[in-house]
Amino acid sequence: MMENRTFLRYYASTMLCAGAVTLGAGFIAWWRGRRIDEPATADPPAAMSTKRPVEDEPEETDTTRHVARRVIQYFVIPVWLASGLTDWWCHRRTDIEHTTGLKETGIHLLMLGEAAFPVLAGLFLEIDAPVLSFMIASFFVHEATAMWDVSYAVTRREVQPMEQHVHSFLEMVPLLAVALIAVLHWPQVQALLGRKVIRSRPLRMKRVPLGLPYALGALGMMAVFEVLPYCEEALRDWKANPGRLTPPAGQPV
Repeated sequence: MMENRTFLRYYASTMLCAGAVTLGAGFIAWWRGRRIDEPATADPPAAMSTKRPVEDEPEETDTTRHVARRVIQYFVIPVWLASGLTDWWCHRRTDIEHTTGLKETGIHLLMLGEAAFPVLAGLFLEIDAPVLSFMIASFFVHEATAMWDVSYAVTRREVQPMEQHVHSFLEMVPLLAVALIAVLHWPQVQALLGRKVIRSRPLRMKRVPLGLPYALGALGMMAVFEVLPYCEEALRDWKANPGRLTPPAGQPV
C-alpha cells in the first residue's frame, strides 16, 4: 500500500511539474513574439540575419485542416460527453452517496472544470502559443487530479471493470483533442519548443468562428450531459450525509 501511495504521489507531482513547464514555455513564446514589435537597435540587415524566422500562423483553408476541426467538433467532444455521462451512471450503480460521498463528487466537478476551460478556449479563442500551452497544462493537471480521484475511490467502493474502461476514455479523449489541435496549429507548437518566433497578439476571438449554433449547442450539451448529472450526484451525496464530505465508515449501503 505504501508503494502504491508513493507511486501516486510521484505521478501526480510529475504531471503538475509538466503542466508548469508547459505554461512556462507558453509565456516564453509569447514574450519572444512581443519582442518582434520592439524597435530594432541594430542595423536592420544584421538584425534580420541573426533572428529566427518570424511568421504569422496561416489561415485554415485546406481540406485536411477543415476535416480535423470537424473531427474535434463532432467526434471528440461527443465521445467526451458520452464518457462523462457513463461515468456518472457507474457512480450511481455503486451507490456513491453511501461510499465515497461528496468528496469524490467534488473531485469529479474539479476535473470537469479542468476540462471545460480548455474546451471553452477552443470554442471561442484563436489558438496561439499561450492558449495552446494552457490546454496542454490543463491536460497534465487533469491527469494528476484523475489519479487522486481513483486512489481515493478504490479505498471505499468497488471500481468495476466497466468504470475503469470509461476512465480510460476520460483520460485519453482530452489527449486526443490536444493532439489534433496541436496538428492544426503546428507553428504554435514550434514556438512552444523555441524553434520558431510567431508574432504575439492579445487574446482574440477565432478568425474562422465555429458558428453560434454549434457553440450554443456544445455549451448546452455540456450543461445537460456533464454539469447537471454531477450536480444531481452532489445533491444525493448531501442528502445522504448532510454536512459531511465522506460518509461514516461502515455505513450500510
